[in-house]
Amino acid sequence: MRLSATDGENAFVAFGLPGTPGTDEFWAAAGTPVSVPADGGGWTTLFLWRGSPASIGFESWSEPVPLCRWGDTDCWYAEVRMPARLRVTYQFLAGDAAHADPFNPVGAGGDRSIAATPDTPAQPHWPVLGADAVLPLPHNRIRWNSARLGGRRTVRVHPVGGGGPVVLLLDGDDWLYLHPAMTAFDSAVASGEMPAVTLVFLPSKDREAEFGCGPALWEAIGDELLPLVAESGAPADPDRLVVAGQSLGGLSALYAALEFPDLVSRVACQSGSFWWTPGAMDLPDPMGGPVGGTMAARLRERPDLSGLRVAFDVGEHETRMLPHCELAESLVRQSGATIRVSRSAAGHDRAGWRHALLRDVAWALG
Repeated sequence: MRLSATDGENAFVAFGLPGTPGTDEFWAAAGTPVSVPADGGGWTTLFLWRGSPASIGFESWSEPVPLCRWGDTDCWYAEVRMPARLRVTYQFLAGDAAHADPFNPVGAGGDRSIAATPDTPAQPHWPVLGADAVLPLPHNRIRWNSARLGGRRTVRVHPVGGGGPVVLLLDGDDWLYLHPAMTAFDSAVASGEMPAVTLVFLPSKDREAEFGCGPALWEAIGDELLPLVAESGAPADPDRLVVAGQSLGGLSALYAALEFPDLVSRVACQSGSFWWTPGAMDLPDPMGGPVGGTMAARLRERPDLSGLRVAFDVGEHETRMLPHCELAESLVRQSGATIRVSRSAAGHDRAGWRHALLRDVAWALG
């Protein structure tokens, strides 16, 4: 379906939008994105923007999509062909600024929104929050001045359901300020879908340096951070630890399970960057190296992972990530670990990792 200003006053009626584009009546009824079935499968999704030239920036799934203007009105739009089962973060790019979608009530931080095709599975426990919502923050916080890592960072701690095993959330600021993990875990524990836990939101300072396959971060977590959590007064059991990480954080979580098994024996890994090798980030095509990267090479040494429990998830639309993740999953299983493997209706995107985070932490706790 391709529209133009010559298609008539009600050209958006197929998307359920009445009135002439650009009129007050039209804008009063505007609510997008809206998806309709596309010829040949998948969906055609309408996005609207008002006032100025712009494009849509999608998180990892697509190149930016320019918007078309409806005649000489203030209505700009794009019809985006989307595959079946896709949840994706996006924003409008206008000049040098990025904006959330003013017609979409589902936000992710102040300048992002989330679109989902009608066939995507629900994400229970994650509240619908607009881009202007102020997310709640845990009252407990630790000022961590790390001798090993250098610098100071604020680590938030939130006991859920009275507290319990520590769930260490890598890239913790994303789960505080973009996606309301505190609220979602509260809901999941209250519903009985997981036991009481204590969330520790660990912010990253330099993801590439900290999350590569190196010991410094995990030495600092074991020797410095977890003792601070134990001393903080927050009810927590640091001896029972689940590490949850995404992308480079997922790589780091599995690395820790291999190299620090006395510290990490339960992992929830979403879209782990198993293409990683030293220096890969500086290459024109970081994913173009050996399948499974450094992690596969280490796993081929057949470490004994019989004490490890790890849940793997990756977006079904992450075409180039899948071979790397599939090899890592297979090698971890062959090394004796208890594993769970799933695929989310998303690309490389926290909007798709949210449900997997709750489900896989609950599974990792066993």
